[in-house]
Amino acid sequence: MKHGRPHPLVMILLVAAATLFGRALPTWTLSLATVAASNALIALGIVVLARTGNVSFGQGLFFAAGGYGVALVANAWGITDAVAQMIIGAVCGGLLGLVIGPLIARYSGIFFGMLTLALSMVLYGALVKSTALGGSDGFNVGRPSLFGTVFTDPREADFMLYAVSVVTTGLAGIAATILFRSELGLASLAVRENNLRVEYLGISANRVVTINFVIAAIFAGASGAFALMAQRHIDPQFAYWTTSGEFVFVAVLAGYQSVAAVFVASLALELVRSFSNLYLPNTWQLVLGVFLLGVILFLPRGIGSLWIRDQGKRVKPAVTRPVAAEKGVAL
Repeated sequence: MKHGRPHPLVMILLVAAATLFGRALPTWTLSLATVAASNALIALGIVVLARTGNVSFGQGLFFAAGGYGVALVANAWGITDAVAQMIIGAVCGGLLGLVIGPLIARYSGIFFGMLTLALSMVLYGALVKSTALGGSDGFNVGRPSLFGTVFTDPREADFMLYAVSVVTTGLAGIAATILFRSELGLASLAVRENNLRVEYLGISANRVVTINFVIAAIFAGASGAFALMAQRHIDPQFAYWTTSGEFVFVAVLAGYQSVAAVFVASLALELVRSFSNLYLPNTWQLVLGVFLLGVILFLPRGIGSLWIRDQGKRVKPAVTRPVAAEKGVAL
C-alpha cells in the first residue's frame, strides 16, 4: 500500500472476496448491491473526469446510449449473454463519447457541465418522441444469461448479475487506480490546476480532457447495460437529468482522491435510500439531502479523505513540476 492506496493485486483479491461474499448475502441485498456496483461504475467515470476540473451533469446521455444499444441488439439478434451485453453497452457509450468529447473538451467549468446536461436532455426528448423505441413507455428485454447458461432460479440469476457487475466495476476501479498514478493521471491533475501551464509544457489540455471524457462515457455505457439487465426494461428516464444528478451525487460523496471511496459512497447511498424509504416513505428525499449536506460539511473532500488525508498536500508539487516535459510525454 502506497500513500493510502492499495496495490492492484490487493484490489484483485478484494474484488474476488466481494464476489464470493455474495453467496452469503440475502436475496434482497443482492439486488441492492448490484445497483450500488452499477452506480459506482458510472460515478467512477465522473471522478476520472473531475480530476481534470470538469464535472458532467449529463452522464445519463451515455447511460441511456449503453442501455438502448444493448436492448436493441438483444431484441434484434438475441444476444443475452451478460458479459457480451456489458461490452456492447461500453462500446456504445465509448463511441458516443468519441464523437462528443473533442467538441465539448473546448469548454470548462459551468459551461462544460451545462452543455453535457443539455445534450442528455436532447436525447431524452428524442427518445420520448420515438415510437420505434417505445416512446415514453420504453420496452422490455429478456433475462440475461452467462456463457450459454440460462438461470431459472431467481436467486441464482440475481447472484450472477451481482457477480458480473462487481467484477466489472472492480476491474474498472483497478484500471482507474493505475490511471491515476500514470503520466496521464498527473497531466489530468495539472489541467485541473492550470491548463495554460500544461499547454506551455507541450501537452494538449483538450486531448487530456477528451481522453478522460471518453473513459467516463465507456463506464457510463457499461453501467447502463447493467441497469438494463437488472430491470429488464428500458425507457427515456435513463437519460433524464435526475438520473444524471444521482450519479453526480455519488461522485460528490466519494471525492476525487480515492477509487475505493466511490464504491463506499455508492453502497452508502443505496443503504440510506432503501432504509429511509422503508421507515420514512414520505420524507426519504429529505433524509438523502441531510446525508449529503452532512458529508459535505464534515468531509468536504469526500469520503475518500478519511483514509487519504494528506493527498491534498501532495497533489500540488506533483502537478506543478514539469513531469511530462521531463519524461518526454506527448499527449
